[in-house]
Amino acid sequence: MNTKRIVLFASGSGSNVENIVNYFSDKTHVTVTAVLTNKRDAKVLDRCNRLNISGLFFNRHSFINSDCVLNILKGLDPDLIVLAGFLWKIPDSIIEAFPNKIINIHPALLPKYGGKGMYGMNVHQAVKDNNETETGITIHMVNSNYDEGAILHQAKTTVLPSDSPEDIADKVHQLEYEHFPKVIDKLLS
Repeated sequence: MNTKRIVLFASGSGSNVENIVNYFSDKTHVTVTAVLTNKRDAKVLDRCNRLNISGLFFNRHSFINSDCVLNILKGLDPDLIVLAGFLWKIPDSIIEAFPNKIINIHPALLPKYGGKGMYGMNVHQAVKDNNETETGITIHMVNSNYDEGAILHQAKTTVLPSDSPEDIADKVHQLEYEHFPKVIDKLLS
């Protein structure tokens, strides 16, 4: 069996990145080849060092106005590109070069609370403000519109009236850690 190659994109601390790397660490059919980030000081780079994974920083110009990141991706030849807390919209040139090979995780039950600006605590605050009784995660394909790609998997959790946005975030993170690696594994098997 050929080893499948994953490239991860992240913008922040990289807790989902570490969870995915750890999930696949004892599996021979999948390898995380690199982590790319758009933030020079992203904590995910510290995690990459600790986990012995290549971590690469890129700026907005190399992502949007040139083929630099696209060429890096072509060189890495991923079977799957995974957005694990990555906040920028993926350029059409990358989507076209890797059709049906880019997935994202969103911290809500799409189509609710999706779109530009709906990430992290913005989502959890909106869930709280609208008195939702449940929320969750959506793992979906990436297309040229924010959070509109085909839904691959959703998982739900209850929202209690007493839950703060931070409590909601904790519940959603637990769903991410439980489900994201398994869905990736299933896609690549």
